[in-house]
Amino acid sequence: MARYRSHSIEFKRQVAQEYLAGETLHGLAKRHDVQRQLIRVWVRKYKEGAFDVDAQAADLLQEYETRIAALERLVGKQALELEFLRGL
Repeated sequence: MARYRSHSIEFKRQVAQEYLAGETLHGLAKRHDVQRQLIRVWVRKYKEGAFDVDAQAADLLQEYETRIAALERLVGKQALELEFLRGL
């Protein structure tokens, strides 16, 4: 099953700014390996101000959630190791 890529707010802002600076959709899509329609969506959101401070906070929250999930997996692994060692 294919996994969807998640792009940071900063990346989306950068691509939108490059488009508004005169880059072509085709060139941007090829260089960044994203679909042209996705770039259109990012440009629309950029113009609406969706990539401002609130969006950065959401991106930071996503990073924290990823880090928490990794730490929870580590704790689970260590708990299994402790259980195993107690059984010896």
